[in-house]
Amino acid sequence: MSNDILRFATAGSVDDGKSTLIGRLLFDSKSIFEDQLDAVERTSVARGEEQTNLALLTDGLRAEREQGITIDVAYRYFATPKRTFIIADTPGHIQYTRNMVTGASTSDLAIILVDARKGLQEQSRRHAFLTTLLQVPHLVLAVNKMDLVDYSQDRFEEIKAEFTDFAAKLDARDLTFVPISALHGDNVVSRSENMPWYSGPSLLHHLENVHIASDRNLIDARFPVQYVIRPHKSADPELHDYRGYAGQLAGGVLKPGDEVVHLPSGLGTRIAKVLTADGEVAEAYSPMSVTLLLEDEIDISRGDMICRPHNTPAATQDLEAMVCWMTDARKLTPRSKLLIKHTTRTAKVMVKDLRYRLDVNTLHRDEQADHLALNEIGRVRLRATQPLFVDEYVKNRQTGGFILIDESTNATVGAGMVVKTD
Repeated sequence: MSNDILRFATAGSVDDGKSTLIGRLLFDSKSIFEDQLDAVERTSVARGEEQTNLALLTDGLRAEREQGITIDVAYRYFATPKRTFIIADTPGHIQYTRNMVTGASTSDLAIILVDARKGLQEQSRRHAFLTTLLQVPHLVLAVNKMDLVDYSQDRFEEIKAEFTDFAAKLDARDLTFVPISALHGDNVVSRSENMPWYSGPSLLHHLENVHIASDRNLIDARFPVQYVIRPHKSADPELHDYRGYAGQLAGGVLKPGDEVVHLPSGLGTRIAKVLTADGEVAEAYSPMSVTLLLEDEIDISRGDMICRPHNTPAATQDLEAMVCWMTDARKLTPRSKLLIKHTTRTAKVMVKDLRYRLDVNTLHRDEQADHLALNEIGRVRLRATQPLFVDEYVKNRQTGGFILIDESTNATVGAGMVVKTD
């Protein structure tokens, strides 16, 4: 079994068949237990349905979410001999934009479902925009319910052409189109005999083989320090002066002997050792969690950054970012005071101004807007009380992303992507 993990998000309008698609992937890849399948079959019979309703495999979580229970995104896991998968099943309605942002922010790929009968809907366009805003590297448009349009090639090509025109306005890097019927399994796990005109891979084949290794930034070394390890008492004389810096590599490759620089001090040193839970390693790369031992003693603490001498992030207190506002308890307005959590550093921040509010359906910029409300997205200028070590989000999703926190309640109220630094 490969350790390669693909994280993907599913999105689409209500009733476009997301639940059925996920159920079909779980069922056909034999990733559900017999008792789960028995329960689904019993419920399907009780409802008078002619065949097993695979959507019921995920609808339990969806029902909980509709009751107001805080399962923002339903996560599902399955594996094939080639790859392990984590599915973020994101809700389709506009009122759940923040949940879509949450699910897609860590995804390598997004599947947007479109009903072949209805074609592109407002929500299809909105989800496509959000996935490109969040720099999800791979996008799949799955044209579902092809069985209800008699597996028409013309209908598929029509939707494909319409979406291609819309995607030209977006930053869509890798776009794939697959005609499917989640209900009957056409082109989901196996190629369909009902669509001989389609020469591409099945959806699962594409998920198994899409190349994601090069999506990670392996050029710009970024190591935000999460914890300083200092054993207080030890009989081992080697551990007497032990000082390790633990964290998750947010970009690049680091190995023993490499010259590095510490931010904010600017002091240089070399890496002595790279340790993991399994012992010493010859190199570390994103997104490994490691402990670094350095050759020189430098005053380093949580929130600091270790990187290469001639390749450092911007150390700045002024940010310009796209922010998705995630609470109805308050609005984001100029002069708002919040906390910002960026990598492992937390600082106080003030909203300098709101450049514009973006209509995610039309891409219209409202430059007269004076606030952001729940689920709204806008371009904002922020001023932090201490320097943050940031890259633009298009360059590094880890060092370019942050969350905003309400100081009084400690609730996450916004998520942001750095557009530029001043």
